[in-house]
Amino acid sequence: MSSVKDPAAEVHVEQRRQARIDMAAAHRLAVLHDFHEAIDNHFTLMVPGRPGRFYLNAYGLHWSEVTASNLIEVAFDGTVLEGTGPADRSAICIHAPIHEATGAACVLHTHMPYCTAISQLEDMTIEMTGQSALQFHDRIAYDYDYNGFAHEHEEGARMAALMDGKPILMLANHGVVVTGNSVAQAYHRLYYLERACRTQMFSMWTGHRRRFVKEEVLEKMRAQAAWKDPTMAMSGPEYHFAALKRVLDRSDPTYAD
Repeated sequence: MSSVKDPAAEVHVEQRRQARIDMAAAHRLAVLHDFHEAIDNHFTLMVPGRPGRFYLNAYGLHWSEVTASNLIEVAFDGTVLEGTGPADRSAICIHAPIHEATGAACVLHTHMPYCTAISQLEDMTIEMTGQSALQFHDRIAYDYDYNGFAHEHEEGARMAALMDGKPILMLANHGVVVTGNSVAQAYHRLYYLERACRTQMFSMWTGHRRRFVKEEVLEKMRAQAAWKDPTMAMSGPEYHFAALKRVLDRSDPTYAD
């Protein structure tokens, strides 16, 4: 008697394989772009077809060691369901409530240098003064209450509530949380947020008054950002992330192992 394959199950297997590869690529790219802090910070991605579970980098691995196969699969309560290695407590307490409350597939938390420097200012507003920042107009929430390490789910729930539909949360004295519907979208936002913070810091260091973009132009940019070019096969973030993975493929393709 021949066995009957479940097409839906086969689709999920392929989706999970690709999800792991994308997550591993994001960790390696974070090293390349200096977004990481060695074994600290955390990236998560919901497991396709398995609600209430996400992929997470096992604590103790340097991010240059993360591969598709050594990511662990973790439940929202912190139980490691697949893979080897511990789940960082802060990762569980920050990411699980944010995934649950926002519905985001991917949640990236870093202490990347320029963004974190801005978070240490009394006014940590990302200014609408440079083109890289304009895509984030009215899309950033701010948490001004630093409470130490997030070792309780209540702290993550508090953060999630502050986001209020916005994909980015600046954390005072801490860093940033960036979310997206995919690894590509979330990493694209992370990349350009750090670029925006870097040029903002550079302009602040001059000591001169900064030129802000007019409100009507910000609204125009919002409409332009939402426009879909019918000649393009993918979105801008997808093209960007695919290009970044090609860079990794040439330099060190072991991330996909």
